[in-house]
Amino acid sequence: MSTELEKDTQLNEQAHEAYDESQIQVLEGLEAVRKRPGMYIGSTGPRGLHHLVYEIVDNSIDEALAGFCTHIEVDILPGDIISVRDNGRGIPVGINEKLGIPTVTVVLTVLHAGGKFGGSGYKVSGGLHGVGSSVVNALSEWLEVEISREGKVHAQRFERGVAVNDLTVIGDADCDGTLIRFKADAEIFNETTEYEFEVLQKRLREQAFLNAGLKITLTDRRNEKNIVSEEYCYEGGISSFVEFINKTRGYVPLHEQVIHLSTVSGDSVAEVALQYNDSYNENIISFANNIHTVDGGTHENAFKVGITRILNAYARRHNMLKEADSNLKGDDVREGLAAVVSVKLTDAQFEGQTKAKLGNTSMGTLVNQLLSEKLADYLEENPYVARAILEKSINAARVREAAQKARENARKKNGLAATRMPDKLADCIWSDAERTELYIVEGDSAGGSAKQGRDRNFQAILPLWGKMLNVEKARIDKVYGNDKLTPVVIALGCGIGDDFDVSKLRYGKVIIMADADVDGSHIRTLLLTFFFRYMRPLIEEGHVYIAQPPLFKVQKGKQVRYAFNDEERDLYIQELGGNADIQRYKGLGEMDPEQLWETTMDPAFRTMLRVEMEDAEAADEVFTILMGDKVEPRREFIEKNAQYVTNLDV
Repeated sequence: MSTELEKDTQLNEQAHEAYDESQIQVLEGLEAVRKRPGMYIGSTGPRGLHHLVYEIVDNSIDEALAGFCTHIEVDILPGDIISVRDNGRGIPVGINEKLGIPTVTVVLTVLHAGGKFGGSGYKVSGGLHGVGSSVVNALSEWLEVEISREGKVHAQRFERGVAVNDLTVIGDADCDGTLIRFKADAEIFNETTEYEFEVLQKRLREQAFLNAGLKITLTDRRNEKNIVSEEYCYEGGISSFVEFINKTRGYVPLHEQVIHLSTVSGDSVAEVALQYNDSYNENIISFANNIHTVDGGTHENAFKVGITRILNAYARRHNMLKEADSNLKGDDVREGLAAVVSVKLTDAQFEGQTKAKLGNTSMGTLVNQLLSEKLADYLEENPYVARAILEKSINAARVREAAQKARENARKKNGLAATRMPDKLADCIWSDAERTELYIVEGDSAGGSAKQGRDRNFQAILPLWGKMLNVEKARIDKVYGNDKLTPVVIALGCGIGDDFDVSKLRYGKVIIMADADVDGSHIRTLLLTFFFRYMRPLIEEGHVYIAQPPLFKVQKGKQVRYAFNDEERDLYIQELGGNADIQRYKGLGEMDPEQLWETTMDPAFRTMLRVEMEDAEAADEVFTILMGDKVEPRREFIEKNAQYVTNLDV
C-alpha cells in the first residue's frame, strides 16, 4: 500500500513555484450575485448561510493541499460574525496588471478571479469555479481582510462587496497567512443569520479527516460565559474517517484494521479506506478535491464496480462460489460496508456550482486501477479478512434471494401486483396524484373520525393498528409481506426497494397523522424509517408530510380557539379574557370529525410539516443510531440532544 508520505511528496513536488499577482486571472466581473444569490450558494436559507463559511475555509484548504497551510482557525464571534484565519502564504497583494488594483481586491470583488484557472498557483483545488471569496464578499453586510505576507500586515474593508478603503499596511507580520472576518447580510439571508455550531462542526471535522495532519479549530465565542471550542486533527486521514463512521453508528467491525489503499498518477491521487461491519447498511462517502460528491460520479462508480468484480474473482479463485453459483451482486458485497473514496486532481469537472457529481473519466480509471492492483493483493495477503467479508456477502446474497421469494409470495397473497386495495383504505374519488393525498392515521378511532371529516374528492384515509415493524432491525426478506407495512405499500402503489417507481405513486401527498404523545412519535418515527430505507425518493421529492393536530381547545362561550403549544394556549386564554374552558387532546380520536377537519385536514387552515432530507448521510446516521439495536450510541445521542426536547403534557 502507498503511504501518506508518498502521496504528500507527489502533491508537493511543485509546491514552491511562485504564487504572486501574475497568476491571478480575471474572467469576469461581479454583477449578479446579490440579485440571484441562489445561483452561487444554493439558497438564502440556513444551508446557504453556512455555505459562506465553507467557501472561505475551502480557500484555506487549498493552501493546505498546496503544502503551505497547517492550521485553520474558525471562530463564531458575537453577532454571528465569522472569522477564518490560516497560516498559508497569504493572498497576493501586488498590483494586478489588468485592473491596476491590488490583487487581493480583485480576488474579493471580481467573480471568477483566482489562482485556479490554469496558472501554477494551485495544482489541486476544490474551488473550481473561483467564485468563493467574491460571492461571500458580495453577500456580506461587511467583510474585512488582513493579509500577512512578506513581513507586513495588509488590511482592507468591504461593504456589500464594495471596497470602502484602500489596501493599507497596518503593521509588521511575524508569519504569513490570511484572516477574513465577515457578517452575513440580513437583507439577503432574511430567514436567519444565526450559525449552528453542529453544522459547521460536521463540515470542518470532515475536512480534517480528508487532509491528514491538518489542524482545524472551531470556536463558538457568542456566549462569553460558555465558550465552546473543538480541535480536529487526524493523522490517520480517511482511515480515521471510516473508524469514526462505524463508531458513531455503533457498528462492530468484521476486521480490526481499516483497509487503506492509495495511488498517484502525475498530479492525480486516488485514495480509498474501507472496513466491513456487522450492520445491513451501506455507507460509502466520496470526495473530489475535498468536495463531498453527494451524487457520486466516476470515482464512486468505479469503486462500486471494482470491489464487486474483485470479490467475485477472489470467491471463484478460492472456491467460495461454486461453478453453478451466480455471481455476487453489488448490493451483496456492499452490505455492512463503510468506505471513503477520495480523489484529488488538477482539472476537476463537476456538475454545477454545488459540485455534487464528478465527471472526470480519468478518475474512474485511476480508482479501478487502484483496486485491481492493491485490493486484490490485500485480500490474498489477508485471507482471514477476505473470508470474513465474503461470508457476509454470500449470506447477503442468500437473504436477497429469500427476499425475492418473499416479495413474489407477498404479491400472490396480498395483491401487491394487482389493483385490489387494502380493506381499511377509504380511497378518494379523484385519481390525479397531483391533487390527491393519503392520510396514514394512527388507530381505528382516529381513522373513523378522519373518514367522516375528510373531503372525499381528494383525501384518502388509511388507518394503522398494532405495533409496526422496525425495519432498521430487520433484513429486507422480513419487510416483504409484513401485515402492518403491506397495506401502506399497496395503497401508495409505487413498490419498495429495487421495485420502487415514484411515477406510480397514487397520491401527491403522503401525510402521517398520529397522536401528539410518545406513542404517536414512535409511530411517526417507524414510518419515516420505513420510507427512508425503502422508499427514499418519497422524501427526496417532497411527498411526505406530518400533520400537526392541535394540543388544546380553548373555548369561552361561543368563541373557540385551537392551540398547538402551551404558549399559544396561554395567549388565547388572555385574548378571550381569562376563565376559558381548556380541553387537552390526548389523542386524535377525542376530536369529532368536524374538529379534525377544521384543525388538521382543511387545506385552507391546516398546518403541516413537509419532511425534507437536506443531508442523506446525516439522516442515515440518525436513523441508525435511534432505530438500530446498539444501545450505547442511542444513549449518547439522547444525552447530547436532551436540551432540545420540549416536555409534553401527556
